[in-house]
Amino acid sequence: QVQLVESGGGSVQPGGSLRLSCAASGIMFILYDMGWYRQAPGKQRERVAIITSGGSTTSAGAVKGRFTISRDNAKKTVYLQMNSLNPEDTAVYYCNARNLQLDYWGQGTQVTVSS
Repeated sequence: QVQLVESGGGSVQPGGSLRLSCAASGIMFILYDMGWYRQAPGKQRERVAIITSGGSTTSAGAVKGRFTISRDNAKKTVYLQMNSLNPEDTAVYYCNARNLQLDYWGQGTQVTVSS
């Protein structure tokens, strides 16, 4: 059974930081591209950052320079370090694992940025 379990969400003031984690089980983690997506109320889900099985990363323009994605293959975990958070970053953040036609999602973790 495949599970992606996110943690680390919460409430933070503008300018603050959070670190999200996603622990994977039931998959050959090293073969999967891992990603973080987010969905704000009333908006479509959007890609935040991706790290490939080989370790290459890409990130959305809105978070470039503020968010960093990384992975620990030994722990089967992917991280999203989020700095300089602003209210526009408020959303449910989802972890994704993808390999060819295989595509798995976590349940999401809420991130709220407000003063």
